[in-house]
Amino acid sequence: MFSRRFKSDMPQLDTTSTADISFMLLIFFLVTSSMDTDKGLARQLPPPDDQTEELREVEVKERNVLAVTLAADGSIVCDGSPVTTNELAKRVETFVANADDDPALPEMSQREVHLLGLLRVSDRHVITIMASPQATYDAYFQMQDAIVRGYNRLRNQLAVSRFGHPLAQCTAEERDAIALVYPQRISERIEEQ
Repeated sequence: MFSRRFKSDMPQLDTTSTADISFMLLIFFLVTSSMDTDKGLARQLPPPDDQTEELREVEVKERNVLAVTLAADGSIVCDGSPVTTNELAKRVETFVANADDDPALPEMSQREVHLLGLLRVSDRHVITIMASPQATYDAYFQMQDAIVRGYNRLRNQLAVSRFGHPLAQCTAEERDAIALVYPQRISERIEEQ
């Protein structure tokens, strides 16, 4: 007789757990991946006005100050003479190190530094920056980069001479000790119009 034909149904894929698996994969990749973070300038800002107990002026000897001015046209003047960013980095390095104990350069003090012993430390210098509000961000950051380059050269030289490896390979404790010898002491203000 007639045979009955059965319609064969295509089996369905069970998708009830697909959303759960997708969610778990999303969480897994968010937790295990790293996000690039922008790095800025490491500067300590003053406290907000309402928390300031008392503003006091600090007397700094003229020999301890290196004045850097950024003009509206992007030119840099260091202690009255125009300089390039490379020259500025060298001036900062010479000024902060004061290797020959020059009386025109900042005073040095003797200090016991962890891991380094008793050293002459450049802890009285101040680099003052006066920037014109019309100066470009690019010129400002190039000037800041030049100043930091001067500090980094000094710190790298000290790391190589004392620890036998560059600053980039130093431990956090070694970096802290080197930062005590050559602390970044920068004072910034905006040129008033």
